Amino acid sequence: MYENELKALKKAGRFRERKIFDENLEDLASNDYLGLSHNKKQFKKAVKLVKEFDTLTSKASMLVNGYHPVHKLFEETLAEQNGFEEGLVVGSGYLANMALIEALVRKGDMLFMDEEYHASGVMAAGLLGDRVVTFKHNDVHDLAQKLEQHRAKRQIIAVEGVYSMGGDLCVKEIFTLAEAHKAMMIVDEAHSAGVLGLKLLGIFEFYGIQINERHIKMGTLGKAYGSYGAYILASSHIISFLVNRAKPIIYSTAPSVFDTALAYVNFKYIRKHASEYNQKILARQILVRKELKHFTHSLIVPMEMPDNEHTQMVQKGLMEQGYLVGAIRQPTVKEPIMRVILNLNVSLQKLRHVLALIRANSVQ
Repeated sequence: MYENELKALKKAGRFRERKIFDENLEDLASNDYLGLSHNKKQFKKAVKLVKEFDTLTSKASMLVNGYHPVHKLFEETLAEQNGFEEGLVVGSGYLANMALIEALVRKGDMLFMDEEYHASGVMAAGLLGDRVVTFKHNDVHDLAQKLEQHRAKRQIIAVEGVYSMGGDLCVKEIFTLAEAHKAMMIVDEAHSAGVLGLKLLGIFEFYGIQINERHIKMGTLGKAYGSYGAYILASSHIISFLVNRAKPIIYSTAPSVFDTALAYVNFKYIRKHASEYNQKILARQILVRKELKHFTHSLIVPMEMPDNEHTQMVQKGLMEQGYLVGAIRQPTVKEPIMRVILNLNVSLQKLRHVLALIRANSVQ
């Protein structure tokens, strides 16, 4: 029934498929920034924590009887450490964005979304009709104009701490502008939590921003935290509102108890080893600045490719050299890139090698 569309995708070099890659490849493709997906000691700690309880799985939605002591423990820990009143675990980052945007942008409100915000937020915004305005990527002046042009009962700004494809940070001036307008902020910290800040808490810590009742932080557990799932941190009344109004929370089975436990023990581990991790992160950022003349505060390095076919060819060549790097094509990005993740488990020598190989085949 869909053969013609699949043929068109193949012809355009945009066809995708699931693959099981050789585990011996150096992982420069995933979002496992700190390498915790391989830490078996942490895995065993999570198993031990879950086994302290008679109920081992979620079994129902949170509002029936799926809410587990492990969920509560993780929520309270994450909220306290990040300076928020309350937390809420969610099944995935996609669901978290859907829940926030669909539930919080009410009649008479206006959402202002960065044009490079994650696809989950874009999909949720599609439900809002004329209650959403897109502003140019990281452009505080464009956002300021649009905030003036579109007055509303409540103005809500949606940004990412670190943008997933470009690796660039949301500029601090956007936080300042939001505060001047008394606008709410939804900050997707999927790629900044565990990477930015002395305690590796993310963009709020990195910029030294004092948390207030208009700030909402969401993030995922499947990246630096080495697990699966997501969380939302906010004021108590916003969390209560989401529990009562957000459909992905009300009508989904509660998040996996084990994955939440794994995120909990990994979060504590990251806090304990934050200084060591920061040293490794900085070393990789210095390497990128030296080798590519590219300044970055994140662990994402995009390298532009001439076309889709060439991008896939470069990926294949890198695999033959022992490296797995993401070959990102449309519609995820406007122009194809090799997306290099500076995984802390990969040595600086190997990172230098792979950057040189890609640079030789990139758009100069």
